[in-house]
Amino acid sequence: MASKASLSEVDFSCPVCCDIFKDPVVLCSLHSEKLKLFCLEDKQPICFVCQTSKKHKSHDCSPLYNAVSFQEELKTALEPLQEKMKVFREVKLSCDQTANHIMNQAQHTERLIKMEFKKFHQFLYHEERARIAELKEEEEQKSQMMKKKIEKMSREISSLSDTIRTIEEELGAEDISFLAQCTLPDPERVSGALIDVAKHLGNLQFRVWEKMQGVVHYTPVTLELNTAHPDLILSDDLTSVRYSDEKQQLPDNPERFDSHRMVLGSKGFNSGTHSWDIDVRKNKGWDLGVITESVQRKGYNGYWHRSWGVLFGGGDYNTHAPNKPLAPLIVRQNPQRIRVQLDWEGGKLSFSDPVNNTHLHTFTHTFTERVFPYIRNLFCPGLVVFRIGCI
Repeated sequence: MASKASLSEVDFSCPVCCDIFKDPVVLCSLHSEKLKLFCLEDKQPICFVCQTSKKHKSHDCSPLYNAVSFQEELKTALEPLQEKMKVFREVKLSCDQTANHIMNQAQHTERLIKMEFKKFHQFLYHEERARIAELKEEEEQKSQMMKKKIEKMSREISSLSDTIRTIEEELGAEDISFLAQCTLPDPERVSGALIDVAKHLGNLQFRVWEKMQGVVHYTPVTLELNTAHPDLILSDDLTSVRYSDEKQQLPDNPERFDSHRMVLGSKGFNSGTHSWDIDVRKNKGWDLGVITESVQRKGYNGYWHRSWGVLFGGGDYNTHAPNKPLAPLIVRQNPQRIRVQLDWEGGKLSFSDPVNNTHLHTFTHTFTERVFPYIRNLFCPGLVVFRIGCI
């Protein structure tokens, strides 16, 4: 049966019984031979006569059933590669988004750095003006003092000159009583007339730095922007966090929490003692404490097995620790601030109310890895602000 461009049921029917062939055999259109081979060069089935022809003689060929089997193997191998390609494209898209986010982060951070240094520049400029004004004031005072002293000296010199001239004229006179009226005290040298340079330059840098502390604020813990859940917005100085109804479009980087609305401190601790305060006024639901560096950031399960904290929600206080159930905590007066104190080597994590000077709870645990401060938002009213303050 010869192959044609368009085949109907008649082409596949028996001329005697008119039934359609169940397993029709396709023949070569050139030589009417069965197509038994597959030309690997031209990617088409051929017959044995075609293989010896000038067109295919130098081409590699394989049995047709091997080619069909090979095609099936290729299809089978192609599916996971296509899936892999899909994953790579998704990751590339994520990388493109992250690269754009990095650029935006850098531009925003640069603006904030310039703003902070502008404050320093303004402070130093005004301080410089004040110091120079003080110097000019002293210069004016002492210049005026010396001017008056010079004028007085000029008058006394003039008077003394007149006296000397009179004496010279009366050298031959017998009456010398006038000499008693010519006594003048010796001129006094002016002390403290020079500029007090030490007052203006002595420890100038230290005194300016000491004064600068009024405009420089230090907090023992700042928040790590790249760990914050997309529902949380951090302040520019990274010391407070609030909930947002609109989820931010942020990279899903490995450090970021995607289920719990929480954020970590920027610095972890694996030694020493550390303390920080968190303002929780007007917040209806919060969870504060420390969490291990190895905590699973994606999903809900990892957090509970890697954190120690005090939790407030629904008007009740509880404590939680790895592999332990929530434990009720009796708090007689709602705190405005929570102080967290960590003694890593001593294995103690304490919570207290610094305003009312009240101890709340202390965990004891042998810490074996770096832990980070964390803030977790439990409920989401219009505005929930947690601010980390100085102690």
